[in-house]
Amino acid sequence: MRSNWNFAEPAVSVYGLAETVRRTMAQGTRDADDGQVRRCCEEAVLRCREAPLLCAQTKLRLARLVFCALRCELEILQDLADDPAVTEIMVNGPDRIFIERDGETFRADLSFETAERLNQVIQRLAARVGREMNELHPIVDARLSDGSRVNAVHAGIAIDGPVLTIRKFNRSRMTMEDLVRQGDVCRDASVLLQKLTAAGYNIFVSGGTSSGKTTFLNVLSDFIPGRERVVVIEDSAELQIRGIPNLVRMEARNANAQGKGAVPIRQLIRASLRQRPDRIIVGEVRGEEVVDMLAAMSTGHDGSLSTGHANSVRGMIGRLETLHISSSGFPAESVRAQIAEAIDVFVHLARTPDGHRRVVEICECAGLKDGEILLNPLYCYDPETGLTATGSRLQKTSKLRLHGLGEEG
Repeated sequence: MRSNWNFAEPAVSVYGLAETVRRTMAQGTRDADDGQVRRCCEEAVLRCREAPLLCAQTKLRLARLVFCALRCELEILQDLADDPAVTEIMVNGPDRIFIERDGETFRADLSFETAERLNQVIQRLAARVGREMNELHPIVDARLSDGSRVNAVHAGIAIDGPVLTIRKFNRSRMTMEDLVRQGDVCRDASVLLQKLTAAGYNIFVSGGTSSGKTTFLNVLSDFIPGRERVVVIEDSAELQIRGIPNLVRMEARNANAQGKGAVPIRQLIRASLRQRPDRIIVGEVRGEEVVDMLAAMSTGHDGSLSTGHANSVRGMIGRLETLHISSSGFPAESVRAQIAEAIDVFVHLARTPDGHRRVVEICECAGLKDGEILLNPLYCYDPETGLTATGSRLQKTSKLRLHGLGEEG
């Protein structure tokens, strides 16, 4: 395919066969039912000139791709989107498609016929959320019906053609026990984090892109007492909070094509403070909303949770500081003091060379000294032994004692 599909056999044009099916079906593919279209796709494959050189398995897959090109929203990407083992689909132009499966990245033996064909798929996804992608609006963020996240970039700024990235929604909700069993966190650390969450410690989860921050936030939320009122705020709804009857979920909204109607996360955090929450969960902090998030954590909303992008706990602190200063104009000293007061514990995640997403740091925010935030490392990751206790004890134990959960966690 450069318009072809090649599976170690003669190249066959998927979209060429799709056009043949369109011409063959007198009533048109739009009015026919799926069964009729599927049969016509199979016949088109059997009649194509390359058919004698194709094995039975290849013919079946080719017929399926032709059907998807005609009937599915994502066209040739549909089966990848439906595959639970595929966690990410990365389309770098029409003929370079990559997937992440089981923590490893592979190049898929698929391609779109033209950049325009890929662009049509993106336009459909954008239209679903009332957006358009063109030279004036070259970047689109959207969400599929199953919760998967979509980002697309117009060919006007993507040199090799339109770019489409789909972060798949994890249908199987992970638990802390799953993470322990996989070796993503050690048993002792998992017990500590359960107690800290239940006792109302403010916990900030940091990590790089696709390091498992959202999954970990889901896991921590399992230990929030069900009697509490929780407000969840996200840029794109992904969290699967369960076991909390008194739950409010809000999602930020981008501006429409006319540049109106935007509802940013910062506005939602401010609104949440008037909803009498016990805890606030912000899916990700990456802009001026950091000012309101830290203020909420410092003013009685114990047990609040959030995430952010960084390469280490210390790096996350620096990023929070930079975001706050650029948004508020406050001096660095007062910003550091607010961070030290607001956040009790940092948990840092990373993807290790074997493709696993693991907890690699758990640090207590131990206050401020000489204008610098002090960190008390509780657990650190070692390639030989995994996540290991440092021997340091938790210093702030008042919340644990208040909830009858011991002194050390």
